[in-house]
Parts: sequence; structure tokens; C-alpha cells
Amino acid sequence: MATVLIAGCGYIGTALGCQLAADGHTVWGLRRRPATLPPDIRPFAADLTSSETLQTLPPAVDWVFYSAAPDAHDDAAYRAVCVEGLNNLLHALVQGRQHPRRLFLTSSTGVYAQTSGEWVDETAPAEPTEFAGIRLLEGERLLLRGPFPATVLRLGGIYGPDRAGLIEKVRRGEIVGGDESPVYFNRIHRDDAAGALRHLMMLPHPDPLYLGVDHEPATLAVVLDWLAKALGVPPPRQGESSPLRMPRHGSNKRCRNARLIASGYAFRYPTFREGYTALLTLSPLK
Repeated sequence: MATVLIAGCGYIGTALGCQLAADGHTVWGLRRRPATLPPDIRPFAADLTSSETLQTLPPAVDWVFYSAAPDAHDDAAYRAVCVEGLNNLLHALVQGRQHPRRLFLTSSTGVYAQTSGEWVDETAPAEPTEFAGIRLLEGERLLLRGPFPATVLRLGGIYGPDRAGLIEKVRRGEIVGGDESPVYFNRIHRDDAAGALRHLMMLPHPDPLYLGVDHEPATLAVVLDWLAKALGVPPPRQGESSPLRMPRHGSNKRCRNARLIASGYAFRYPTFREGYTALLTLSPLK
């Protein structure tokens, strides 16, 4: 069994940590306030943006997962976490003379700026124009050019337990649709995001880059219509004035998960249908 450090042990990291602890690994969860972590994950209080707090990392770490998320949606917050925090951790591992087998980074399909519904995979150009994608890509390059073997998993939009507000909005009829051109969204259930990371950790020689998305990119309208039928409520109405309109997005692409599938990963929730069915079964809304 191995020692695992999950830096930024939040929504994905906690699910991953529980999976790895169930496998028998020793899992450390690094976060600023780790007291609320599940008992299977050992707490390690530190701030990735403060190098002083990283001077005494858990010893003899075999695997490191960097899954930290900015606490604000601005360039300074993304740079602090995606670039500076990652650099601080790499420096701390080197200074501590640690030799992890591999580091894994959760990034985002937001590094792709395609706008015409194109299919993209790991070979497609990543040329972000917004600060979030720019900083995420900067962090990827920092990791892949760093001192340890590394793999990046670019995740689509994450949903799952405690992130199912869309269901309630559809049930209440609070979302309004318009006549905009279709925009594709790429999704992955939290448990598959964590499962993919666990799977990649067990591979002897994973590739440097994978896309973590389910099998079916879909427009929001398709998802909303399906949810409405599953809930037995009318589909989202059409209209122009509503505080809860279907959101507009600058990017529009369809991401392929063929490389992840070829590596041997089997999705628990292959599409949004299985994922949302599980959420409806877990916590039926009335």
C-alpha cells in the first residue's frame, strides 16, 4: 500500500481520498481547514499559497494529486492557486527530498477555446483567451515540465451529490430557454472524476494528458428536456426575460474521452442520463 497526498482536498479530492482509503492506502488531505474531512482521510492543515505552511509535508509520499480550486473567479485567485500554489508544492517536495512516483493535476476542458462545436481531444490546440483557461494551462505546463513524472486530467463540468441544483430549478420551472444556437457542454460525474484519477494512478505508465468527460457532450436544452420528463414537469418555457436563462458561453466544443477509455477506464455514469438518474434516486425531489 502507498502513501497519497491530495493537495486541495475538496469536492473531487475527498471522493478520491475515500476511494483510495478503501483500497488500503494511507491518504493525507491537505486543505486550509481539514477538520471536516472524512475520518478515512488524514488531515493536513496548510495553505498552498503560503510556502511556509508546506515545509513539513507528510513523509515518504508515493503519489500526489493536485486538485485545488480558486476561491474567487478572478485572475489573481487563479494565478495564486493554479500556478503559485502548485509551484510552492513542487518546491516543498524537492526541498523535502521527496520522490513521488507521479503527480496528477486536475485541470479543465476550459483550456480549449473552440467555438463552433468542434470535436476536440488531447491533440487539439489549447489556446485559451480567458484568464481562467490561461492560468490553468500555465499550471499544466509548470507541472509537466517539472521535476517529477506527471499527468494532467482535463475535466469537464463536474456534477454530482450536493451539486444538483439544476434538478430543483427544472422542477420549479425557473429556467427559461431561448432560440440561441446550440452550445455543447462536456460533463463528468464527481465519482467518475475521482474514479478516473484512481484508475490512472494504478497504470504503470499513464500518458501525460487525458480528457475527463463522459461519453456524450450535450446541449443544455437536451439535458433540461430530459430532466423535465424524468421529473414529470413541463419542459423549460421559451422567453427572453428571466434571471435564470440558459447561460451563454464563449466556448463551444465536444470533447472526446477515447484516450481515457482506451486506457481501460469504465465509466460508472457514461452519460448525464445515468448520472442524473442516480441523483434523483439518491434524493428524490417532491
